[in-house]
Amino acid sequence: MEKLHLSDDEWRTRLSPDEYRVLREHGTERAWTGCFVGSKEPGTYVCAGCHQPLFRSGEKFESGTGWPSFTRTIEDDAITEIEDSSLGMTRTEVRCARCDGHLGHVFPDGPPPTHRRYCINSIAMKHVPDGQPIELVR
Repeated sequence: MEKLHLSDDEWRTRLSPDEYRVLREHGTERAWTGCFVGSKEPGTYVCAGCHQPLFRSGEKFESGTGWPSFTRTIEDDAITEIEDSSLGMTRTEVRCARCDGHLGHVFPDGPPPTHRRYCINSIAMKHVPDGQPIELVR
């Protein structure tokens, strides 16, 4: 996979202030405010920073947490997992493997068969409807 390396100034130009805060500064959106919390549109969720495919809509489920949740990634190498010890607890942060953008966290309390819950910020993703091409940002 071709990595995308941009300067801080380039990211600020490409992303909205809210996207920058989440993707580049490891922020989060408030629960129940993201545009993808209740969406059920068929398609692929891609990274808002670089359009790397992350999740298929069929893996999305209602977790009751206020953030879009998925049971598995589209490919094993679509994301990277990093131990996050902020906020006085240990969690597993997930980032886009292509641009290193912060997406959210993964927890071991999801439904079978994976028992994983990828809890992802809506603002960190874009939705590409089924049948439309996915073009990586260069």
